[in-house]
Amino acid sequence: MTAHRVVVWSTGGVGSIAIDAIRRRPDLELVGVWVHSPDKVGRDAGELAGIEPLGVAATNDADALIALAPDAVVYAASGPDRDGGAVPDYLRLLKAGINVVSTSSTALVHPPSYFAPDWRDQLEAAKQGQVSLYASGIEPGFAADYLPLVLSTQSSSIEKIHAFEIGLYDDYGVPDIMSDALGFGRPLDFDPMMKQPGFIEMAWKAPIYLIASGLGVEVEAVRGFFDRELTDRDIEVA
Repeated sequence: MTAHRVVVWSTGGVGSIAIDAIRRRPDLELVGVWVHSPDKVGRDAGELAGIEPLGVAATNDADALIALAPDAVVYAASGPDRDGGAVPDYLRLLKAGINVVSTSSTALVHPPSYFAPDWRDQLEAAKQGQVSLYASGIEPGFAADYLPLVLSTQSSSIEKIHAFEIGLYDDYGVPDIMSDALGFGRPLDFDPMMKQPGFIEMAWKAPIYLIASGLGVEVEAVRGFFDRELTDRDIEVA
């Protein structure tokens, strides 16, 4: 059996899990790892993922990884402006004939409702060379969209679908998301990205449209609300 050659893009929470999962799969071979931080360059991928050494050194040289001609890239880079940095990478990889699986652009779980039509069209054009782009995640990407659709098959009639994301963020090691996007550790007069008009709708409308499409109904409107409360105790976050 010939193993599929895989590159993992970023070694954060998702990337580290992917590295360990690839290690356990006889049908997959880890051939490269991309990192953003200069202090991670040259370090063993296994070490960065918290497992035993794997003999694969991390690099920040995207061209070198593309030159490896992997079958697929697991793209797991994170940050507030995920799509702004990720979409150009997707285009480079797809045009090089490399399949991409990404958890970084969850709005692409339903491409027709993607907030940037120009990017979406460019990505569609780049996939003409028998390659694929699969956007996924836990939420969006499974728990609040695909799973409700599967569960809906057990119902003879549906009046409402409620999907809640309740996050335990004490070990979520992405400071940009925690501070700039969500506002943890900032005063209440600081406006995080979540408070910007349209941001919540942009980030979470894809599951709504995906469910609506699966059920054959139309979405009339998507409305976002953002509330905060000041805690009465210290909370340690990433």
